[in-house]
Amino acid sequence: MNPTEFQPTHVVPPSGLATWAEPDPSRPSAGLDPLLPVQAVEYQGDWTRVVCANGWGAWVDGRLLVALPRGPEGTASPLTTATDPRPLLARLEQALAGYRRLLDELAAGRLELGAFQRQAAGFRVGAVVDGSSAWLLDLERERWYYCAGAGLQPYATVQPPPGTAAADSAAGSAPGERGEPR
Repeated sequence: MNPTEFQPTHVVPPSGLATWAEPDPSRPSAGLDPLLPVQAVEYQGDWTRVVCANGWGAWVDGRLLVALPRGPEGTASPLTTATDPRPLLARLEQALAGYRRLLDELAAGRLELGAFQRQAAGFRVGAVVDGSSAWLLDLERERWYYCAGAGLQPYATVQPPPGTAAADSAAGSAPGERGEPR
């Protein structure tokens, strides 16, 4: 798949996702990172073959994927403060710049690997930009947004459904453990 053809259809759940080379549990592969946008390209029962933006693909338990529906075409109405994507983009840029600074310090030898790992723990940034469309992760509101240049449309929450073991675990975690910006 050509990276320009990548159209995310789902997001990996907050706990990450195991993968398999084939729809066969005896052929495990590398895991997918939490909240990673993926494109479902093939289905076999509960198995779903997904492809990442870099073209890597694997089979997953499709029941665990979080749907990321295709956003509607843009509207002609002007942006409002609630739908203007620029503040969210600025926060994403700041988070990415903070991570880049840590990498620069590590590469320059001013930061040891253990210190880098401690300081980088909790960094979460999510953005997929495809031409005039974008899927942006807003950790303050704990949801993914779709933007077609005309505004933000909320789609997927990063929190597990209430009453699940994952939700109970997330509710008991300390700030930063679920990836809130610091």
